[in-house]
Amino acid sequence: MDQWQQGATLDIDVTDLTSSGDGLGRWQERVVFVPNTVPGDRVRVRLVQAKPAFGRAQVKQLLAASPDRIRAACIVADKCGGCQWQSVNYPAQLAAKQQQVVDAFSRIGGFENPNVLPILGSDAPLGYRNKATYPLGRSPEGQVKAGYFRQGSHKLVNLNQCPVQDERLNPLLAEVKRDIQERGWSVYNEAKHQGRLRHLALRVGRRTGQQLLTLVSTAPNLKDIELQAQEWRERYPALVGVCVNLNPDKTNAIFGAETLVIDGVPYLEEIFAGLRFQIHATTFFQVNTEQAERVLQVILDELRLTGSETIIDAYCGVGTLTLPLAQQAERVMGLEVQPEAVAQGLANAGLNGIDNVEFRAGDVGTQLTEAAASLSNPLDIVVLDPPRKGCDRPLLDALVELRPPRIVYMSCDPATLARDLKILRDEGGYTLTKVQPADFFAQTPHVECVAFLVA
Repeated sequence: MDQWQQGATLDIDVTDLTSSGDGLGRWQERVVFVPNTVPGDRVRVRLVQAKPAFGRAQVKQLLAASPDRIRAACIVADKCGGCQWQSVNYPAQLAAKQQQVVDAFSRIGGFENPNVLPILGSDAPLGYRNKATYPLGRSPEGQVKAGYFRQGSHKLVNLNQCPVQDERLNPLLAEVKRDIQERGWSVYNEAKHQGRLRHLALRVGRRTGQQLLTLVSTAPNLKDIELQAQEWRERYPALVGVCVNLNPDKTNAIFGAETLVIDGVPYLEEIFAGLRFQIHATTFFQVNTEQAERVLQVILDELRLTGSETIIDAYCGVGTLTLPLAQQAERVMGLEVQPEAVAQGLANAGLNGIDNVEFRAGDVGTQLTEAAASLSNPLDIVVLDPPRKGCDRPLLDALVELRPPRIVYMSCDPATLARDLKILRDEGGYTLTKVQPADFFAQTPHVECVAFLVA
């Protein structure tokens, strides 16, 4: 049997971790991607895909364990697609993420010897997530399940606790499933587009302890939902609100456009950088509160604001960066595509008595040009914190045209970050001064970065 074909068995040494989370080894100059492995492992694998230059394989046997291999904190870590690196000790995770950033800037951005600072590791690589959103399903026996999909599939791995989420949410995960079962509420079947409940979304304020529970449903009329919501709030004293978000569409998006408050309030309150924020069920807010604060401090230390600056915060969300920046600048304008986020940003500014901010809703690229033209003072700094896909091209074109003296770009994807910064360097004449990686997502291959550019 040809050794390089689907179904073949090979022995390989795993040498690296990829940005997708797989281990990487080589066999006769061909790259082999192997999930659930650790650099330093020697493994016997079965090829499940054999291309001319690379292959994908599954572990049949661990022949020799890496010194960086540890016992996973979760009993279903090898099945659940939520986090892939629980068997990798934390220093090795950080080293892999550091290299991921360097590689992205070198290979995608074409930056020679980029100034990538040592990654900011987390003091809490477990129990850090302030939000969890679990798909719901049923077992063949009809029991309600909640968990994450097995990697590369839509097979639900049932969980009663999750070691990366804030431990205060674990009781809700196990017990709310039981309540859904006892109420007899139907659970959504994706293949048939039938049933009601799609997701269970939980949030907690790391500093306040307040909790928010949201059921995502295809329709609003869940029998006795008001009674159940009251029961939950009596059972969990920290639970400040129970909501139902309506998502009737055939879509992979978790949340729909409308959220109903069943009991309590539609948001929890959190303290971030000394400011009070209202965070709704569908609000984007960094899942790692403590690490986000550390990166904010890196930004403030680098900018050394004097109180005279005019700043535009593009993709500002609910003002997570906008409001702390406004405390040290003359004027800050936040731009955001979602009107709901802008409304929450205004509410958060009012909550903290900050009046030197303005929020605008609309396409961020269009808004950037218009916002800059409306300023009475020259634009000093633009802050960017786009979605994972990076900045839209019209926004980058607007930045090249406006050419603000300084740009701060925060990103959860080093590849799209490097791609966008290459454009700003080549077409806008910007110089990359430094990149600070930070681990917001321990036990996963994801890494956050903030990059600083000067004109």
